[in-house]
Amino acid sequence: MATITHIELRMIDLVPKVKRVDAIQTFVSQETPILTVYDSDGASGTGYSYTIGTGGPSVMALLEHTLAPMLTGRDPDRIEGIWRDLLFATHATAVGAITSLALAAIDTALWDLRCRKQGLPLWKAAGGSREKVPLYSTEGGWLHLETQALVDDALAMQAQGFRGSKIKIGRDHLSEDDARLGAVRSALGGGYEILTDGNQGFTLSEAIRRARVLEEHGIGWFEEPLPADDVAGHMQLAQHTSVPIAVGESMYSLSQFKDYLQMGAASIVQVDVARIGGITPWLKVAHMAEAFNVMVCPHFLMELHLPLVCAIPNAKWLEYIPQLDTVTNGPIRIADGHAIPSDEPGLGIDWDWDAISRLSEVKTVKEGA
Repeated sequence: MATITHIELRMIDLVPKVKRVDAIQTFVSQETPILTVYDSDGASGTGYSYTIGTGGPSVMALLEHTLAPMLTGRDPDRIEGIWRDLLFATHATAVGAITSLALAAIDTALWDLRCRKQGLPLWKAAGGSREKVPLYSTEGGWLHLETQALVDDALAMQAQGFRGSKIKIGRDHLSEDDARLGAVRSALGGGYEILTDGNQGFTLSEAIRRARVLEEHGIGWFEEPLPADDVAGHMQLAQHTSVPIAVGESMYSLSQFKDYLQMGAASIVQVDVARIGGITPWLKVAHMAEAFNVMVCPHFLMELHLPLVCAIPNAKWLEYIPQLDTVTNGPIRIADGHAIPSDEPGLGIDWDWDAISRLSEVKTVKEGA
């Protein structure tokens, strides 16, 4: 039986290539912990997570001082057992973002190691449901952009075969959101999906008011209209509109998704593999959503979510926001508006280790160190 011998920790800051503004924040930084686990057979697996903005050093400290030392000497193929042990060891700080992001870096590395040793790509190892998934674009729909820029980007994506675009909403007055969405719908026609994202920026009464406008434009979903912990509010909103309610990027446990699904407060589940704590809990959320006949459309992390949405039967979309271009040897494969997962063993991410080394320092955690 192989055992884990040591772990390497790095953090890189991936500054967004374009200005990203939504209803509550501007993205100026993307601190990205990267973790590589090595076993006694000489094999390795690499995983990662991320923060939008700051907080990365806190994740790294939890990994270096608490979680990574608990991995050495363990059987890396016992992924579920390791995940449970690490969660219990940090129960005083769970459920929460920092713990989940740290667990995700470890869990994704262990899945990468398992898949590499088995000679399987993640999309097959985790289920192998489909060979491609349709894309929608978010990069051209930010809140600060002028209306013509929204239209031009959506037309460009449509010309590339994309099936939809997401538009950030939350301008000061309803009429502004109405005009922006109306211009995109008029230019793109009825066959192109327009999705909207409120980024938790509304009260319930204002969300109900804005949802009526979304209905008029045939909007595909209303994402994060309210604060993520307001389950009852989302349930009430869902009862007041025909627009599907999409939530999940700001949830950190299986139980939180269970509450939303049981109460009929979510029509689209946007579970984020980093924020839920890794591939192990991500798959549980996806299969639970399937039991409720609810589709999964994950948030961000396009490169890692690609094999996961192809592993399950109830994934409708993959969100197109390039994240890793500067630290990988090539972008994901896209054909006719669909993303195609890699058939290489592992997560399917071809890391550019020279670029990563230039951007980070490595810390090694060994048994007894």
